[in-house]
Amino acid sequence: MENIIDLTMPEVSVREIRLGSITGFAGTAQELVDGSRDGTLKNKTRSFSQCLGCSTANAACTVILIQDAAVISHGPVGCSTCLHEFAFTYRVNAPSRGVEKPTQRKVFTTNLEEKDTVYGGGEKLAATIREVKERVNPSAIFILTTCASGIIGDDVESVADEAEDELGIPIIALFCEGFRSKVWTSGFDAGYHGIARKIIKPARERRKDVINVINFWGSNVFADWFERLGAKPNYITPYSTIESLKYSSEAAATIQICPTLGSYLGAVLEKEYGVPELRTAPPYGIAQTERWFKELGQLLGKEAEAEAFLAEQRAEFTPKIESLREKLKGKTAYVTAGAAHGHGLLSVLAELGIKPIGAAIFHHDPLYDNGCEESDALAQAVRDYGDVKNFNVCNKQEFELVNILNRLRPDVMLARHGGMTLWGAKFGIPTLLIGDEHFGMGYEGLVKYGERILETIENDEFVKNLEKHTINPYSKWWLEQQPFAFLGTEGGDE
Repeated sequence: MENIIDLTMPEVSVREIRLGSITGFAGTAQELVDGSRDGTLKNKTRSFSQCLGCSTANAACTVILIQDAAVISHGPVGCSTCLHEFAFTYRVNAPSRGVEKPTQRKVFTTNLEEKDTVYGGGEKLAATIREVKERVNPSAIFILTTCASGIIGDDVESVADEAEDELGIPIIALFCEGFRSKVWTSGFDAGYHGIARKIIKPARERRKDVINVINFWGSNVFADWFERLGAKPNYITPYSTIESLKYSSEAAATIQICPTLGSYLGAVLEKEYGVPELRTAPPYGIAQTERWFKELGQLLGKEAEAEAFLAEQRAEFTPKIESLREKLKGKTAYVTAGAAHGHGLLSVLAELGIKPIGAAIFHHDPLYDNGCEESDALAQAVRDYGDVKNFNVCNKQEFELVNILNRLRPDVMLARHGGMTLWGAKFGIPTLLIGDEHFGMGYEGLVKYGERILETIENDEFVKNLEKHTINPYSKWWLEQQPFAFLGTEGGDE
């Protein structure tokens, strides 16, 4: 495994090379964990693939929600659609983070056309950068490369450097073409590599009252938690500013709500700037919540305060959790989500007395950039709650999901991405989608998630009626096949 951080390079190594990440696996969770540990894990490719995620969208996720930055998609106008999706997310979720007046998103595209693919798009990009600076005067400009600009070989880095010298603000090229990696989360690394390379500065002082939080756009649960430990969150990157990112190097620690998202940046902040990373997997489920808070207390020198907080949480929420377990006992569930968050949901389900009978997880990292096994939420879930059968690693292959759901028929399906939820509903399976990745964290999160699951299961009339009247686009032939009929041999197609 190549595990090298080099901020002098404009591009970061993709996850297949750096971490040995895979997108094809079928078996059990225990088999996946074992293969990740003993070096026997190999990717299985598909002879038929229905859909894929794009690294450009994930890179956009890391930078488009910075309040005082602008983002340019260097490619055809269609490649900028993912940017507008995150612009919508920014405004909708702002209240849950206490942002009363979210700034307008500054999203642009160079709109490469056919002639640009012949003569090059460098001059067009340079002109776009100048116009963006004149129109919205951002504190920094991020450039997202696309398949088109990558194929024609535009020297985006040189254009960015020249514009930076001319305009006097950071101009950051993020190399995230869709074809660069089959693991779409490589886009996260591209975004954070750019931030680490050109935005974050060496610490002026070390601040014991600030904790970096690498997250998506979940609610502000950490403000109350950290207050008990004499600290406050510095969120990276939703709703952050260039200034708050610049001095994230001064924080007392870095935590991640999703190691899939923050694997690279957490390692960079520790190695390059001396900010210790909390290694324990995120606090989903009681076992992980206890470990997580205790390690955070140790990092901050606040062990007694952390233990006092946990004691209060146990006293307040344990009776409610036990009541939910009694009501949910014997229920089964299926999970489809990105890697680390999906692994956390398995812990939530098991803690509530629900049996996870399968999962479709979008990729798998054998280890994260810190090289620490404690960060592996799947290994933690298997150790704490037991194996999970019907475990599938896929890059959003909906045809496999449909086949599996038709066979397993769980009592409820949990999903992280909206496009996957409809398949559970079409089979009459109550399906729950919660976009707030912080919703299920901690003792209180178990109660909130359990109540939503119970509500979803009890109110199943709509999906039952939908099943009766919907037309399944997948044929009877496919539903009678084994779910992984197109998943080939290790390292190649059948």
